[in-house]
Amino acid sequence: MSLVKTSNKPRPLPEQVSELTTNRLSIYLRCLAELDVAGVQTISSQGLAEQFRLNAAQIRKDLAYFGEFGVRGVGYYVKDLRRHLRQILGLDKKLRVAIMGAGNLGLALADYPGFRQEGFEIVALFDVLNEKVGHVSRGGVAIYDIRQLKKVVKNDHISIVVIAVPATAAQPVLNQVVTAGVKAVLNFSPGPLTVPADVKLKSVDLTQSLESLSFFLARDDDGKQ
Repeated sequence: MSLVKTSNKPRPLPEQVSELTTNRLSIYLRCLAELDVAGVQTISSQGLAEQFRLNAAQIRKDLAYFGEFGVRGVGYYVKDLRRHLRQILGLDKKLRVAIMGAGNLGLALADYPGFRQEGFEIVALFDVLNEKVGHVSRGGVAIYDIRQLKKVVKNDHISIVVIAVPATAAQPVLNQVVTAGVKAVLNFSPGPLTVPADVKLKSVDLTQSLESLSFFLARDDDGKQ
């Protein structure tokens, strides 16, 4: 039985929700997971903000896009809110993921156990090197020839693809991914990539992040001189 009152059911998803909002929902979900593991049953927006260094007003505003989940005088029921956020983020169903590139990064991503815990199942790796094709990662993820991409995407119902190939190969590989019908791509290769308007691309540039940290350290060193 749900502890959220009938009047507090989630409303239909709004058409326009910013990426910053969905990013914060992910943060709230992780915080609620910690509370759930700790046995906490209810928490207010203020309590959530204080414990995890968040903004209480922002929490209430973000959640209001999707429904009224709080109960006056009680706050949020942790398990119920966690379940609703998983539904909003599409994590209530298993998402099947493939990784392009069976190099060190691709293999490490394929065998990372945290993805499966959050509902993402890595089902395939792809590469162009014959010596890798036909083998499996340490965790048992099969490595396919990239020429089999379209067939495997269809047969294994892959909905997300991760790009973990050298920069020079990233755009051609991404083009193959788009041709295979994939609509969601996470890119770890440096440099700008282009996709059609109906494909969602998110890039994680590790070098750029390191350069940002280097800039911070450089300014700190200047201040000490």
